[in-house]
Amino acid sequence: MSTATTPHHLSPAFPGRAPWGTAGKLRAWQQAAMERYVEQEPRDFLAVATPGAGKTTFALTLASYLLHNHAVQQITVVAPTEHLKKQWAEAAARIGIRLDPGYSSGPLSRDYQGIVITYAGVGVNPMLHRNRVEQRKTLVILDEIHHAGDSKSWGEACAEAFEPATRRLALTGTPFRSDTNPIPFVSYAPGDDGIRKSVADYTYGYGNALADHVVRPVIFLSYSGNMRWRTKAGDEVAARLGEPMTKDAVAQAWRTALAPQGEWMPNVLRAADKRLTEVRKGIPDAGGLVIATDQNVARAYAKMIREISGEKATVVLSDEAEASQRISDFSEGSQRWMVAVRMVSEGVDVPRLAVGVYATSISTPLFFAQAVGRFVRARKRGETASVFLPSVPTLLTFANEMELQRDHVLDKKKRGEEGLYDQEDALLAEAEKTKDEADGGMDELPWEALESDAVFDRVLYDGHEFGMQAHAGSEEEEEYLGIPGLLEPDQVQILLQKRQTRQIQRSKARPAEEADLIELPAEKRPVVTHKQLQELRKELNGLVGAWHHRTNQPHGTIHNELRRVCGGPLTAQATAGQLQARIKKIQEWATKVS
Repeated sequence: MSTATTPHHLSPAFPGRAPWGTAGKLRAWQQAAMERYVEQEPRDFLAVATPGAGKTTFALTLASYLLHNHAVQQITVVAPTEHLKKQWAEAAARIGIRLDPGYSSGPLSRDYQGIVITYAGVGVNPMLHRNRVEQRKTLVILDEIHHAGDSKSWGEACAEAFEPATRRLALTGTPFRSDTNPIPFVSYAPGDDGIRKSVADYTYGYGNALADHVVRPVIFLSYSGNMRWRTKAGDEVAARLGEPMTKDAVAQAWRTALAPQGEWMPNVLRAADKRLTEVRKGIPDAGGLVIATDQNVARAYAKMIREISGEKATVVLSDEAEASQRISDFSEGSQRWMVAVRMVSEGVDVPRLAVGVYATSISTPLFFAQAVGRFVRARKRGETASVFLPSVPTLLTFANEMELQRDHVLDKKKRGEEGLYDQEDALLAEAEKTKDEADGGMDELPWEALESDAVFDRVLYDGHEFGMQAHAGSEEEEEYLGIPGLLEPDQVQILLQKRQTRQIQRSKARPAEEADLIELPAEKRPVVTHKQLQELRKELNGLVGAWHHRTNQPHGTIHNELRRVCGGPLTAQATAGQLQARIKKIQEWATKVS
């Protein structure tokens, strides 16, 4: 780093440059971002860096530089949660910047050079903070800036409070939102399609960080299974998780899987605990995190973990002081599991988290990226992260697109084009609407989960899929759970390919009477990968969609008629041969009509 950008007050131990983490200098991207900032001297600067890359280090280094050069006189950090206020203050103290995380009002003690507050706190009294930044030259650091758009009142409060600030540094690991609320102090520019998107001043994405060994590669383990539930009308519905169905049916099957009274969650938690045991062979203090939807199921999951592992899990139910201390204690200890509701998925800095269970029904790309971000922070080279998922198409898409860089789309797309930016979850919608907005009676439909089981479905890694379905607890599942926790990214892929080849060979050689799950006798069983099956399902569903537009018949009716004529189970359970037969049949229908 040039002398012009050398951070002052930095202790030799301040987080490091080494691509995987312990040297006493800035990482390459942090240095490059600093140099760009110093060259431009902008009033507003948006830095987008993947979770775990070191946004806090970059921001505090910049703050130290600006204080030393008298460009600013004080610092205001705005964080999403109470827990993160404490983390910011502690990180700043390590480099000699004193921030008060308990500030509420009035003059600031001379012992401090600034404050840490939450977006909610700004919303309560924006004029208090406006007066502070008007009185002295202030650098405002807006951590996870997309939260300034969580509600209309928060965005307006931030704009009002910090409009007079001398400098504003916006940080985020997820620069996109699932809605079109504008984010204060973020620039937008139209793309080739005319739709305005956020423009970052410096971007360091997951793909770049993975190549630099700054973050861990993520292995996603997906689980399917049969679900049965009762609707509010008293009807019993059965479906297989992951099969093509309506959006409402997907949501109900998903919620049934997550219900504590079924077998899906115990089986997945048992598999995750086995995976954690394997990871701890290479990373002795590795921890696991279950992200739950609400407090009741969080307690139920913790009870399951106690029964499975023989060790009590740390349960974090809110963002209050006690919860913050529990997170800190877990971070510094070696306990196996923490169970938390969705609100702590973002910004919880527990570097030893290496295994996760995505046990929430939130299905937005923003939340998914934040949740997975809890597991990718690398401490040394070779560490891997493992995240267990339900086989829900939306989540599998997100997992396969981990390395995609997304921006915040400001203009709403036309109906039928929303795709990844759909707002599908009422829980997140509640946090994003105006505070005085009426509910409008949009309560979730009452339902009762009756039965569920878990089936190992596939592994997703680096945009590729590996494995075939296997019973929970089977030898085939154990092969994937037993992948070492310390591996180079290319070694992970090689091992997954070997395990898939071995699984296919075993399946092919197995006698008909021993056929597992939905397999045909060996001589009739086509050897195909999940990728090939996925393409066949996609082709069939595309043809069914075209037939629907031509005949006006519901998709389900068309699928049922194809099953009646060709035989075989539901599409998600059908073999390659059965799918090909249905594709051929619907093509015959189209030819006859033409």
